[in-house]
Amino acid sequence: MADWLGRVSRGVALAGSVLWCSTALAETELTMTLFGGPVDIAVWQKLSADFEKTHPGIKLKVEVNDWDSYWEKLRVLVAGGTAPDVFAMDASNYPDWQARGALLNLQPFVDAEPDLLKGVFPISLEAYRTPDGYYGLPRDIQTIALFYNKDMFDAAGVAYPSDTWTWDDLRVAAKKLTRDKNGDGTIDQWGLFAELIDMEVFWSSVLWSYGAEIVDVKNGKTLIGSPEAMKAWNFIAGMVLDDKSIPTSEQLRQFGLDGFQAGVTAMGVSGHWSVPDYVPATFKWGVAPMPMGPAGRATSINSAGFTISSTTQHPKEAWELLKFAIGPHAQEELAQLGFAIPIQEAITSSPAYLVQKNAPIDHKLFVDALAYAHLKPVFKGYEEWASAVGDALHRAWSGEVPIADAINEAVAAGDEVLANNR
Repeated sequence: MADWLGRVSRGVALAGSVLWCSTALAETELTMTLFGGPVDIAVWQKLSADFEKTHPGIKLKVEVNDWDSYWEKLRVLVAGGTAPDVFAMDASNYPDWQARGALLNLQPFVDAEPDLLKGVFPISLEAYRTPDGYYGLPRDIQTIALFYNKDMFDAAGVAYPSDTWTWDDLRVAAKKLTRDKNGDGTIDQWGLFAELIDMEVFWSSVLWSYGAEIVDVKNGKTLIGSPEAMKAWNFIAGMVLDDKSIPTSEQLRQFGLDGFQAGVTAMGVSGHWSVPDYVPATFKWGVAPMPMGPAGRATSINSAGFTISSTTQHPKEAWELLKFAIGPHAQEELAQLGFAIPIQEAITSSPAYLVQKNAPIDHKLFVDALAYAHLKPVFKGYEEWASAVGDALHRAWSGEVPIADAINEAVAAGDEVLANNR
C-alpha cells in the first residue's frame, strides 16, 4: 500500500479520475474522493445510491482517482480550501495530514455513539488514535501472506509451503525453484518475488520474526541496524545476492511490477489487495502464512481509512457518510471486491468475505494473521523516512555497497528525518 495503499497495484488501470453524482433532489450536497480502480468505481456507484436512499436529504458526489493522481489532486484541493467533505486516507500518511490541520476531529461524534466501534478489530483502530482522539477511521485492513505457484512447485517436485515453514525452509525451496529454463545462462524463473525497498510487504516481517524492531519514533531512532536486524538483513542479502532467488527491480522490469502475477516467480509475498490481480492467472496458486523466524512468525498490518475535512460545511452529514462507509452494508459490499479484509470482525467470518467465488483460497488465513501482526509504523514524516531508507537499500540490492554499509546509511538518513519531524 510505497506502502500497501501506495503501491502501484492499488491504483492500476485508471489514468485519470471518474466522477459521478446522483440526480436526486436534495438539501445537502456532499463530496467524497477516494483512490482505486474500475472495480471501486462500480461498487461506489452502487453504495452512493444506497446511501442516498437511507439519507434522502443528502446528495452525494463521489470521485475515484488512481493512486498518484489522488494525492496530487488532494494536495491542491486542500491547499485551495476546496477539500472534499470526506476523503480516503492511507494510515501511513494520516499523521502528516492531521498535523497540517486538514482533518476534522471525530472524537465528539465517536463519544456520542459509544457502540459504533464495537465489533471492529481493535488493532485496525490503533493507527488512527491520537492523544486528541480520532481524526480518521479505518475502512479496511491488510496483512501479508505467502502466495505460491502450484504448477512451478509440482514441476520441480517441491512440497507446497505450509504453516510449519521457517525462513530457512523458504530459502531452500526458493533456491530449488530458481532456474535458467532455456539454458542461455540467464535466470528466467526465480524462487520468490518480494518488494525489496518497501517495508510493508517483506522486510519488516523478516526483521520482526528475527526479534528486531523498526523504529522508535518517541526517541527519534531508526532501529533497523540492531544485531537482530542485521541477522535478518544478512538472510535477505543471502537470497538476493548469493542465491539470486529474488529478482531485483531491474530484472523484473521486462515482466512488469509483480513477478508472481507475471508467472516468473514461484512464490510472492503480498497482501489481500493482490488477490483480484491473481484471479485471471493461467497457473494454479495458493496461499500460506508467512514463514517463522527465530523469534516466531510475523506480518505487518496496514489500513486504508476515511477522514472528514476540517473545512467541511456539513460535518454532521459527512459523519453520516463516514459511518455508512465503515458500517455493515458497505463493509459487505467492499469485502466482495476481494481487495482487503473488512474491519468488522463479524463480516470476516461471513460468506461475504470467506466465500469469494473468483478466488477459492483460504481467505481466513489473512484474518488469522492478525494474531501475529505488527502495526506498520505510522508517524509524521513516514513517507520521507521510507524514501530515505529505501534509497539506501536500493544501493545494497544493486550491489553498489555491502548490506552493512547500506543499513548504516539507512539508519543515519532515517534518524535525520525523525529529528526533522519531532
